[in-house]
Order: sequence, then C-alpha cells, then structure tokens
Amino acid sequence: MQLNRKDFPDGFVFGAATAAYQIEGHKFGGAGESIWDHFAKQGGTFENQDGAIACDHYHRYEEDLDLMANGGFDAYRFSFSWARLMPDGKTINEEGLAFYDRLVDAMLARNLRPFGTAYHWDMPQALGELGGWANQDVVRRFADLTGLIAKRYGDRLESLATINEPWCVSWLSHFIGEHAPGTQDLATASKTMHNIMLAHGLGVAAARAECGIPMGIVLNFTPGEAASDSDADKQALARHEAISNEWYIEALATGEYPAVALEALEPHMPDNWQADMDLISAPIDFMGINYYTSVQVQAIEGDYPNVGVVSRGWETTDMGWEIEPDALGRVIKQVTNYTADLPLYVTENGMAAKSGLDDADRIAYFKSHTDVVANCAQSLPVKGYFAWSLMDNFEWALGYEKRFGIIHVDYDTLERTPKQSYEWWKAGLSPKA
Repeated sequence: MQLNRKDFPDGFVFGAATAAYQIEGHKFGGAGESIWDHFAKQGGTFENQDGAIACDHYHRYEEDLDLMANGGFDAYRFSFSWARLMPDGKTINEEGLAFYDRLVDAMLARNLRPFGTAYHWDMPQALGELGGWANQDVVRRFADLTGLIAKRYGDRLESLATINEPWCVSWLSHFIGEHAPGTQDLATASKTMHNIMLAHGLGVAAARAECGIPMGIVLNFTPGEAASDSDADKQALARHEAISNEWYIEALATGEYPAVALEALEPHMPDNWQADMDLISAPIDFMGINYYTSVQVQAIEGDYPNVGVVSRGWETTDMGWEIEPDALGRVIKQVTNYTADLPLYVTENGMAAKSGLDDADRIAYFKSHTDVVANCAQSLPVKGYFAWSLMDNFEWALGYEKRFGIIHVDYDTLERTPKQSYEWWKAGLSPKA
C-alpha cells in the first residue's frame, strides 16, 4: 500500500492543496466581505458557518508549511483571496499584499514550490452585488486582479492558474444554486458559463503583460456513463458530458462550445460571445485536473437538463461520491486528446471521510488513484499530483462537517494533528528523491 517515488518519472511533483477562504480566516488582515460571507448569512451554508476563522492559516501558516515540508512534499497549491487583496473589488489592501508576500517567501524558505491560483471562489461581495460573474464589468475586474498577482508575485511563483473549477463557479453556483451566490436560473447560468471563460482569457493576457509566469487553468471533471442503452439515457449522458466535462476544455482547445449544450444555453449567452473565443482559446502553459468521482446518469422528467444520477451501489466517500480510480485515468486521456503534449497536473484528488486520525480508507483512496496517475505518467504528460487537502477546513456549503484533510484540525483549539494518511505520504516522499 505504500507510495513510491520511483514509480513516477523523474521530476514528478508531489504536493498538497488548499484554498484561501477555506483555511485562512477571513476576519483577519483587512479582508472585505466575500460572496461566501454573504451566502452564509443568508443561510446558504450548514448552520450558517463561514470562513471567518476557518483554520487561522493567516496566523499559523508557518506551522502549516513546516508540516508540508516535513511530510516530504515538493510543492504547495494555494489560492489568493480576491476579497483579501481587493476588499471592495477595486481598492488594493496592503495588508493582504503583505500576507501573501510572507506566505510565498515562507514556502520558498522551505523549498516548497508555490503553485498559485488567482480565483478559488472568494469574490468580493461588492462585486457580487453588481451581478458577479453575470456582469462583464466584473469579468474585466478579474483581469485587474490577475495582473496584480502576476506583477507582485510572478517572479516567485512556479505557475499561476486563473480559475479553479469554472463548472462550480458557473453551473453549480448559478443553476444548481448549491454554492454562492446560490442562484437557480438558466439564463444567468448561461451567461456565467461564457463569462468565466472570458475571465480566464483576460486574466492570462493581463498576467502575461506583467511577467513570463506559466499560466493555466484548473478544470474539474466528473465523467459519466449511461444507466442503459436507451436513446433517452444516451442523450442524458450527452447533456451531462457537454455541461460538466466538455464545455470548458473544448472552449480552451478548439475555440468552440459543444453543440449539445449550446442548444439550451446559447439563447441566454452574452451578445456577440463568439468574438471572445480567440481570446479564450489562446495558448496556455499547463492544465490542472481536479477529479473526485464519476457518475451513472439517466434521463428524468422535469426541467432542463433532465439528467439524474443513479447509484451503482459502489463504495462511497463521506460526500456520498462513488469511488472509481480508473475514471481518473480516462479523464487524463480525454484531456490529452484535446491538449496533446500540454503539461498536466492532477491539482486536486482526495476524499472526505469520518475515520478520524486512523484514516486507512483515505490511504486506500490515495493509493488507488496515485497508481492510476503513475501508470498514465509513463506515456502521457502528467507532471504532478496534489492531494486534497492539506488540512481539514471549511467545506463551502457543508461547513465544517466534512473532513478532507491529511491533517486533523480541532476547530475549538485549532490544534493540528497529522493523520495516518499524512504519515503515509511522509513515508513515501521523504527524503525527497
């Protein structure tokens, strides 16, 4: 069951990942109200929990980075908080800039390679009140953020991803309504499905105007299979794939959106959206892949997209997500069909579990998925793997009930305690090869 670096190509990067709002403590350091603070107040999260304190990484980052370094990891994937850097969406917060200076320098001091993400869902509420991602003026503000990050930190970052999981930012948050701002509207979701990709294109251009940092994006994939051979279920699968797994990668790689999704979304998209596709599909330097689960789908009655998920009776995580390691391999191969030799990183992969410190189930999850990655890396351009997550944290709409961390956090005392999965990583990665 042990991980072995020798199973991976030379130079393969192992890291752990987090997101700013989930760990930092948003009440500290002059951060402004984010859409998640607002969403929590409106009852959008479990017990109205928010990231005000979270794991207090803002004050405890050195301890957390020591744990990473001592665990043998090569790199840290983290995000910048938009609401910390620009509390009102336009005015720069010097305390926020200084915090990320300290954080990045502390990574480098520990020989941890900083993989940055410009947006992991913490838009300033001031911009949310302007319409958020449905408003192209806000989209252009994102370019300001990305340019600021590149100018200030670009010489110290390994790379910068523009957006984390655009499907979550757009469809999950504006059609399903599970994440902030909690909208449930096809017209709004359709606008954001395009605007989030425009934000990526503008962000890449803004960063490249400042420095030569490698630029990319992080997409999440949930591959599906049809519950039966019926035409209805096959069509449901096609809609699922188009919205969840093809929209973003096809825009990036081909400059087009899948026709199956456009049938419903195009009437609501911004005027003259086609003119943005060259910018959206401008070359990038790497692609991040987030993978947790796969699904079986069937056609259902009701509103668009008429797709239901059917249990296969498989083992699940504490999120209720079925575990299928081989699907990660299928995703990697699917992405390379679009991107050829573009460097790929598995930027998130992990499981929520109730198993506490003795998390053998999480170890088994990591082992089965890293085995798939090791196999893919022999012939495909997979350059790294980041475990989600470094520590237990604020799990968005689910509050603090779901634990993904390899380090346990006591939310009363904020004490960090490594789990067995942390020790598993440490044994496999230390000393660094």
